[in-house]
Amino acid sequence: MYIIKVKGKTIIPDYIQIRDENFVLVAYFRADRPLKKMERFGLQGKEEELKEIIASIPYGKLQKLEL
Repeated sequence: MYIIKVKGKTIIPDYIQIRDENFVLVAYFRADRPLKKMERFGLQGKEEELKEIIASIPYGKLQKLEL
């Protein structure tokens, strides 16, 4: 899976995209709100790790998500 952080503008918040190995969008959510139904993406129990990754990754750079 891959993750990218998209910078929002003025009233539009920052967003996170999670994409699968074929770069198909599997999750899209606000960076300041936790992702719900993490089990749908195989990420249950990894919420804290995901929050740390989101805080540390730069905007606009696609990165491999390794949890």
